[in-house]
Amino acid sequence: MANAFKLPDLGEGLTEGEVASWLVVEGQEVHEDDPLVEIQTDKATVEIPSPYEGTVLRILVAEGEIAPVGAELVLIGEPGEEIAESAGASTPSDEVSQGDGTSARGSEARVQATPVVRRIAAELGVDLAAVNATGPGGRITEHDVRGAVAGVSTTDGRREKLRGVRRVVAEHMARAHREVPAVTWVEECDFENVPMDRLVAVVVKACVEALAEFPELNARLEGDEIVYLEHYDIGVAVQTELGLVVPVVREADSKSVDDIRTELDRLTAGARDGTLEPVELRDSTFTVTSAGKLAGLFQTPIVNYPEVAILSIGRIAPRAVVHDDKIVVRRTGAIAVSFDHRVVDGARAAEFGLAVIRRLEAT
Repeated sequence: MANAFKLPDLGEGLTEGEVASWLVVEGQEVHEDDPLVEIQTDKATVEIPSPYEGTVLRILVAEGEIAPVGAELVLIGEPGEEIAESAGASTPSDEVSQGDGTSARGSEARVQATPVVRRIAAELGVDLAAVNATGPGGRITEHDVRGAVAGVSTTDGRREKLRGVRRVVAEHMARAHREVPAVTWVEECDFENVPMDRLVAVVVKACVEALAEFPELNARLEGDEIVYLEHYDIGVAVQTELGLVVPVVREADSKSVDDIRTELDRLTAGARDGTLEPVELRDSTFTVTSAGKLAGLFQTPIVNYPEVAILSIGRIAPRAVVHDDKIVVRRTGAIAVSFDHRVVDGARAAEFGLAVIRRLEAT
């Protein structure tokens, strides 16, 4: 009898995952612990081995589709084995729990939609049963839901499915924008004495030292409590071919600038190669971002939820400025701090930003 492999609980409170890539094809023979599938979560891409030995009879969830934990992904059994038509026909997301604890299969329960799309529909007040589905297999997409709100159905133009790291980034940014009332403070900084080959490492170190003075920027808001974190794990935004990821420099307060730079080099290479472990991409306490030569004068970065503040580095270039009462050309750029105004007051954010700038100018 065929064994159905179900999406396992990947921990960290994750309830769903995207099938990033199948490492097998139907009809292929697999052994226990052979690589089976890559699952993209909001933390990282995880390779999952096969728990069974046999032949891949049927792949139930296509690449790019999102499945909830417990959903059947693939059937593995004997070659030529007959598969019941009902196999893989339903997943945990097909059932909707009613208030009395029973399971119902009303019109909305039968529609094909991921938990994320169902949540968006609920927030927008859209009846999924009345939405025209354009996704694979009759699945309702976020575009369908938002199109139903607008009362339009767009069919022109090239479409490219939002998936992988780009999908995760989109969902994370949307949540941060929805839940965090952010404000951005900006000020110029003299970078004349900062070695450009160690720029991000020097900024990370300056931030860590300033965070010790302004603990509310190294914190979390949990319900009606502010949690002041006593460790300094700094996320650094890295642009990759697949999208933006944020690897984490652990215990940055105990590292020298050279140590931070070495760790950043390793993390950046791993992020671009896609080889970082999930633990290296989560639980940062504060984030630093820089677009390098592509940066504009300054940015208004989105807070990396559930953090409460983020610092960005604008474009650094020679500019005419007043220095020691003289007009001179100095390497100058902007420092911007976006912060959650529920936790951080504007004056404190400004004081933090100036404390970082003082350290950079004194380098």
